[in-house]
Amino acid sequence: MSEPVFVACDMGTTLVKAAVIDLSGRVLGSASVPSRLDRPSPGVIEQDLLEIEQQARTAIARAVEQSGRAADIAGVSFSSQMAGIGAVGEDFLPTAPFDSWLDSRCSRDVYEMAPSAGRITEIAGCPPSYSHGTKIRWMQRERPEEYARTVAFQVPGPYVAARLAGLPASEAFIDRPNLCFSNLSDTDRGVWSEELIELFGVDGSKLPRIVESTEIIGTVSDEASRATGIPEGVPIAAGGGDQVIAALGAGVVAPGRASDSAGTASLFSMGLDRWGPDTERMAMVTATSVIPGLYLSFSFVNGGGLGPEWVRGTIVDHRGTADQAFADLEHLANQVPAGSDGLIWLPHFQGGVLPPKPYLRSGWVGLTSGHSRGHLYRSVLEGIAYQYAEWADRAPAITGKQLTEVRAMGGGAKSDLWVSIKADVLGVPVVRMQKSECALLGNALVAAAATGHVTDIAATIDSWHELGEPVQPDPSRHAVYRRYVEVFDELAKQVDPTFRRLQEISEEISGAAH
Repeated sequence: MSEPVFVACDMGTTLVKAAVIDLSGRVLGSASVPSRLDRPSPGVIEQDLLEIEQQARTAIARAVEQSGRAADIAGVSFSSQMAGIGAVGEDFLPTAPFDSWLDSRCSRDVYEMAPSAGRITEIAGCPPSYSHGTKIRWMQRERPEEYARTVAFQVPGPYVAARLAGLPASEAFIDRPNLCFSNLSDTDRGVWSEELIELFGVDGSKLPRIVESTEIIGTVSDEASRATGIPEGVPIAAGGGDQVIAALGAGVVAPGRASDSAGTASLFSMGLDRWGPDTERMAMVTATSVIPGLYLSFSFVNGGGLGPEWVRGTIVDHRGTADQAFADLEHLANQVPAGSDGLIWLPHFQGGVLPPKPYLRSGWVGLTSGHSRGHLYRSVLEGIAYQYAEWADRAPAITGKQLTEVRAMGGGAKSDLWVSIKADVLGVPVVRMQKSECALLGNALVAAAATGHVTDIAATIDSWHELGEPVQPDPSRHAVYRRYVEVFDELAKQVDPTFRRLQEISEEISGAAH
């Protein structure tokens, strides 16, 4: 047998990706398949677990074929979106559509559980949001027949892994990194919490068994082998939630390191050396890492990356390509001083997720007739960085250690200006990742560790990455930005009631019109 290779599969909200990766972190074959979101009515966003499974199998088959290394596959690992939840019956088939993390039908449950949010966050690591506990509670109330037929609640990664192994519903599982969004677990201990199960009033017997990410949950079945090209009998690792696995793949393997995934959502993750749930602000999720003794604290701005695109497409009349428009906007924004002459952008196009503030919206504060397109664009980039700073300020209070480095990936990492702004606002170096598919790298690492081919996870992922030259913060600009961060921190609290009233008026007028 040649050098072993590993199959990695990441099931995101809109795209399922797979790759075959060797022990040096080299991608030998890769493929992706779009995912479909069903939106049957306002606020309802669903997917089909069986469809996600088929998309994963298709992507894997294409990646394996492209690699030409099927015979050398030594392990498989999956990651997937974390906060949505699916339900399966005794036949291990769905009893209801997969309730996406974007679905807001459980808003009533979010508000009803809010008085207990501090205790829930303390034990589970995540406040009641559009997450498992509130979604299961909603299903129990609104879909009692489907709830009664359900024997296990599942996130996509564990479901697809179990199906690949041919496991029965009685062996359904969830990995420890995914527990943080359950609202029902003692996440640090890795067990279900009787206190939280009773608090939510749900049936604890419908919750799956809990396993470590590197536990072998089974092997590839004959049927799955024919569908994917992976040899029968190859071990399957439990895997983990996509944000935790992506942070691992980015090298967030020690306290003080952080990652910035600048895509449609703006996601910030940082390593902690102890369990540190955000019980004060409830703005961050705390999860266990794949690495024993390491924790991950993360949060995201849903739709944060839409801001620059919105300015380009809506505010600026540009006849050239999108790349040319962004280049022109960056040139203009570079002429604007740090802080955009007192202009602050709230980056919440799609509401506040953590803490749950569904009525929160985007907007400029401090806009005057003296502000130009360059000011508008720069302030949008700064708004995301201000939000990151609010989150990063938690690290010293929890661990006694300052943030030391941020690793940037995603489309936003291509912007020299945005990377520089983040370094200046956070006051630490920002390093661009040369390899951007960090969730796939993280999965390959989990599969390699689970099968005994890797013993030092942290050292291995560091050896897989070639990092760009760090973008260093400018001390004078950092001092200016700290003053604006203080103002930004207060704004969301002050304007949330106003945004809620605006939404109520809009709904009243819309309802009257119909």
